This record gives sequence, structure tokens and C-alpha cells, in this order.
Amino acid sequence: MNAWTAMVMVVALFVVGALVWAYIQRQRTGQLRHRFGPEYDHVVQERGSLTKAESELVERAKRISKLSIRPLTPGERSHYAELWKMEQARFVDDPRDAVHRADHLVEEVMKLRGYPMADFEQRAADISVDHPLLVEHYRSAHDIATRNSRGQADTEDLRRAMISYRSLFEDLLEDRPAVVDIRRAG
Repeated sequence: MNAWTAMVMVVALFVVGALVWAYIQRQRTGQLRHRFGPEYDHVVQERGSLTKAESELVERAKRISKLSIRPLTPGERSHYAELWKMEQARFVDDPRDAVHRADHLVEEVMKLRGYPMADFEQRAADISVDHPLLVEHYRSAHDIATRNSRGQADTEDLRRAMISYRSLFEDLLEDRPAVVDIRRAG
């Protein structure tokens, strides 16, 4: 084999390797977009880098896969559904307290299911793995609850918070499996 043939083969192998790598990256990106939905774009924008965002999302999924997230028992589900109904009824007379209590009720169910109760950003990141379509609702509701605690939320804000909390709460009561096994994507 002469030097020219060897160089062509090396270049060809490099090109094939690059194409395979690009294909694998595209597959990974597609799986992450599918798995995390709008949260994918949120993290990309927040991190300012596709590579950093995708690494973070893979790490989130790995972190959650190591936890013992469990479904609620039928009795627990029924109990918490009743507590939620009480908070919704309370909203009519005392919306500020109802939102405050709804925030704590969501946290209580998350903890019972097995999600760690670190700071809010970590909770939102954790919940994004199994509930990616609702994590923005959680962020929005929590932001309103925080403003509410400072007296900076009006009744319309509080109504939106309750609706957002309800969406996540109802999803937390159910046992919904993850869409894609992200461990294969990373």
C-alpha cells in the first residue's frame, strides 16, 4: 500500500467516524427533545450551550434513575386528592392561604413519592425528568407563591398558581412512566 492510498483510507475513516458521531449526536438530541419537551429548550437557553444543556439533562435522568421514586398507593392517592379538593374550596375564601398550602401540598406529595426535597431549583430539575411538560407550571406557580408571601401577587396571579399547581399535582398522583430511557441516550 502506497502513501497516497493510506492517506485516502485515513481520511475516509475520519469522515465515516465524523458521520457516525454526528448521527449519534442527532439521535441523542432527538431523544432528549422528546423526553424533556419544553424543558429541553429551557435548559439550552439557560445554559447557553447545546452540549452543556444535553449533559445536564442526561445527568438529571441518571440522578432520578438512582432514586426510589414510587407511585402512591390507592389510599394515599385518595387522601391527597381530598386534601387538594379542600385547598381548591379554600381558594374562594382565602386565595393567599390556599396557594401557600397548595405549594406545601405539592412538596409533600413529591417527598412521599421519593423526590429529594433540596432547594427549589433542584426540585424543579428532578421533577422535569418524569413530568417535563409540567415543570414550567411548577416554576410559574412557585414564583407566584413566593411573590404571594411578599404580598406581591394579585388574585389573578393566585388563580393561575392554583391552576398550575393542580396540573402538576394531578400528574404526581398518577404513576406515569418515563417516555424514553435516557440512559441509552447518554
